[in-house]
Amino acid sequence: MTATNALPLYIDGHTVDTTSGDTFEVHNPFDGSLLTRVQQASSADVDRAVAAARRGQREWAAMSGMQRGRILQRAVALLRDRNDEIAELETRNTGKPISETAAVDIVTGADALEYYAGLAAAIEGTQIPLREDSFVYTRREPLGVIGAIGAWNYPIQIACWKAAPALAAGNAVVFKPSEVTPVTAMKLAEILTEAGLPDGVFNVVHGAGEVGAMLTEHPDIAKVTFTGEVGTGKKVMAAAGGSTLKEVTMELGGKSPLIVFADADLDRAADAAMMANFYSSGQVCTNGTRVFVEQSVKADFEAKLKTRVARIKAGDPLDPSTNFGPLVSFEHQAKVLSYIELGRQEGATLLAGGERWDQDDQTSIAWSKGAWAAPTVFSDCTDDMRLVREEIFGPVMAVLAFDDEEEVIRRANDTHYGLAAGLFTESLNRAHRVIHRLEAGICWINTWGDSPAEMPVGGYKQSGVGRENGLETLAHYTQTKSVQVEMGPFESVF
Repeated sequence: MTATNALPLYIDGHTVDTTSGDTFEVHNPFDGSLLTRVQQASSADVDRAVAAARRGQREWAAMSGMQRGRILQRAVALLRDRNDEIAELETRNTGKPISETAAVDIVTGADALEYYAGLAAAIEGTQIPLREDSFVYTRREPLGVIGAIGAWNYPIQIACWKAAPALAAGNAVVFKPSEVTPVTAMKLAEILTEAGLPDGVFNVVHGAGEVGAMLTEHPDIAKVTFTGEVGTGKKVMAAAGGSTLKEVTMELGGKSPLIVFADADLDRAADAAMMANFYSSGQVCTNGTRVFVEQSVKADFEAKLKTRVARIKAGDPLDPSTNFGPLVSFEHQAKVLSYIELGRQEGATLLAGGERWDQDDQTSIAWSKGAWAAPTVFSDCTDDMRLVREEIFGPVMAVLAFDDEEEVIRRANDTHYGLAAGLFTESLNRAHRVIHRLEAGICWINTWGDSPAEMPVGGYKQSGVGRENGLETLAHYTQTKSVQVEMGPFESVF
């Protein structure tokens, strides 16, 4: 297949072919079939995208916030209208069940666009009186061109989460989707253009880490926003700071604690633990993979987990009744399976799962062709196990016992991650007392995982820099200009 037959780039309001002529393959993780070939961006292509973004950004920033908001609202309507079409494409690319992608991925992306469309007209400065004849006013001005680097687990949602505040504030975006799941970013680009976004304001360049590095180091990009794992995030931050002192927003990994106290509603807590470990086949950065359970209720809680694991329906992701799909790629499958084997070697008790699911049976599913890993629960885990300390990003839950509140707070915080945390208890005082001491940027009480557009999302410690979503994120996509106005005489000392 030639480059012209492969998925192109999106630059200056149009699909364009790469100048490199190189392509790479993207596969459906359910059956290993070739989904598409994708054109690999060159340095010249990135330069072309950034130049288009600079031109488009000037036109876009000159519009009023109300005008920008109307265009974004039209894009929201188009996204919602095409929800099912895009969800099917997302499912074929990621392996996530259609029951998830149709109900969550596009919906939450559109929610973010809608939220910031409403805020675009409300971006404003302040007036500061100094004296009777002098005052200062401030302006919130766009940064310019934003380099956005997405992750593979929520492709279109992450693209929307990054584009929405950036565009609302008057910036332009050059977006690099993950090379593993690049297809739906193109749909978003086409929808934004159809909605009336000026040419060049949202561009898509494809490729692996080297293309991300081109964006990070590009002198005409003012800010980089990145979602991914911690090691890559450190490289992005170093490159952004070392080249042109770019601003950065980074949403990185986690190994988040979910704490179940003895007085909790155990059914509710078990339901949440299942969602916090097996939704999207465990490929969610905020997953609560360290499940701390008070010793006195551990046996009861684990029995509830085993019952729920047995109810999981794995299968064809395009079947609406399926609620558990394959992992995103065969490379990632190998990583997850290696951690499951490591859990056995480290002495954890296998409570459920642990299989590769590579044996075909009498069903219509060719399990051996897919990137499967069974939903797995390990019990009797200890804090020093790699299974407990390292991010797996797959359907692997570690259950740990604790005896008292002070102990579990100390152990929950004993990690260089700090993305999410949550707890289950019927004690109002304990709930707030403990949550205030957990070192994490996203916290839940008696629930898990919801991240509405109104809620700031980001991590403590090595789980991130800055925030996505919520009001405060607009500050990360604007810069303050202070202007003093003097109405009285100017006095010189000379």
